[in-house]
Amino acid sequence: MLFSDNIKAILIDMWPTILLITVVALSMRLTYVLKNKEKFVLYKDLMFYFFITYILCLFYVVTFQDVSWSTSNFIPFKEILRYSIGSSLFYKNVLGNMVMFVPFGFFVSYFLKLEKVYGITLITLLTSITIEVTQLLIGRVFDVDDLLLNLVGGVFGYLLYEVIHKVRIKLPNFLKKDYIYNIIMILLIIVFGFYVVKVVFA
Repeated sequence: MLFSDNIKAILIDMWPTILLITVVALSMRLTYVLKNKEKFVLYKDLMFYFFITYILCLFYVVTFQDVSWSTSNFIPFKEILRYSIGSSLFYKNVLGNMVMFVPFGFFVSYFLKLEKVYGITLITLLTSITIEVTQLLIGRVFDVDDLLLNLVGGVFGYLLYEVIHKVRIKLPNFLKKDYIYNIIMILLIIVFGFYVVKVVFA
């Protein structure tokens, strides 16, 4: 319920930006494809678009959420151990920080075709450190536990990519066609679109 509420809050605040980015990105991409007569693979382009959208939402979460109740933490596990397992703050600040970086780990692993976990570990660590330092510089807080949780989330995202990749390799050849993935992507967009409309305009 808590995750759902957070997602709703992000969508309500971000839908104008997401809509604008969608129109600009897709119109530019389609123009480029038509002009250069390049092969257009829907699901691959949409994966990149979803990654950009995710980064925008991540930027919103890490720069605009209210954290005036908190202070900087440089002691590992201090904040993590402060929350009771199962409490709303545990879900928001512990699980939330992990889940937030699962898509990051998945998308980066997908685009870079990472084969070893240390690759996503380094990239996630660098990204998370940049986020925490930026938060400190703009008057928010630095939390080393957020960095650790983001790292765990990024690794989980990599593992998710690895599982899907290995399953895909073992699929019959007719299920590896681009049009199959295009259909799956379209169905996911329809479902997500109905969800966004329901959340934003309900």
